Amino acid sequence: MSFKTMHAIISSTARALHGLAYVATALLMGQAAESTAADITNGQRIAKRWCAECHVVAPGQKHGSDTVPTFVQIGKSERLDEATLTAFLADPHRSRMPNLSLTRSEIADLVAYIKHQRRK
Repeated sequence: MSFKTMHAIISSTARALHGLAYVATALLMGQAAESTAADITNGQRIAKRWCAECHVVAPGQKHGSDTVPTFVQIGKSERLDEATLTAFLADPHRSRMPNLSLTRSEIADLVAYIKHQRRK
């Protein structure tokens, strides 16, 4: 087998494993979110501490980057449902976002706060 063929097989396998890891993370995070009630107030604290440098996370916030969506925009997005946000926050490696190393509970709280912003 040639090196090129071997490399293609390894690359394809790696992509498939990454996709499975994403799905498994989403399922596990969904189960964790269902088993405990999310704390919107704690989600707001997390957002103000870790997210407000780039995102507008609350009404009246004076600064934030204009190159990233606000939490109201994210909360209203139909494409970014709770499961998608949960999986993304658990593994944000393919974005400009830093890996915050949040716990499952913190992720559930932050997602609940973000989705609560859709009402604003």
